[in-house]
Amino acid sequence: MGITGPAEPGAALREQLSGFVDEHRQMLASCLDGLTETEVRQRLVPSRTTLLGLLKHATFVERVWFEEAVTCRPREETGIEAGPDESFELRETDTADSVRADFLRACDASRRAVTHLGADDLLEGNRRGPLPLRWVLMHVLREHAQHCGHADILREQVLAARTA
Repeated sequence: MGITGPAEPGAALREQLSGFVDEHRQMLASCLDGLTETEVRQRLVPSRTTLLGLLKHATFVERVWFEEAVTCRPREETGIEAGPDESFELRETDTADSVRADFLRACDASRRAVTHLGADDLLEGNRRGPLPLRWVLMHVLREHAQHCGHADILREQVLAARTA
């Protein structure tokens, strides 16, 4: 299916929300473009936040909100990290290509998981209780948009360091 862009302004709410989420998925997937393995792992802030870590975390977000919430399977069963902090941790085997591929697979799985659902259909598998898909899409949009901003700033710092 692949990542698409925002829907037309007159489209149904579900299509609009999905389109905006997809647009931000694409922005996150491209944040590593043209950077070296060293640059994507570079820590430029006191937290564990790196460009590669942001994309790993975005994969966690996709899996929690679309795999866990839709299937109602616990994290232990699906292999999803215990919490958001752990999702930023990088392994030696993590590369720009492998993390991006995992993210894109998670996005495809997310789309497939909700293909049959309408905006007001309830997702039963979240710890907060049943949530409508529209709420989940808005939450994921908010989260991905926030991380796109983080990625823009980190990428700008990485590229600026090349010329320093």
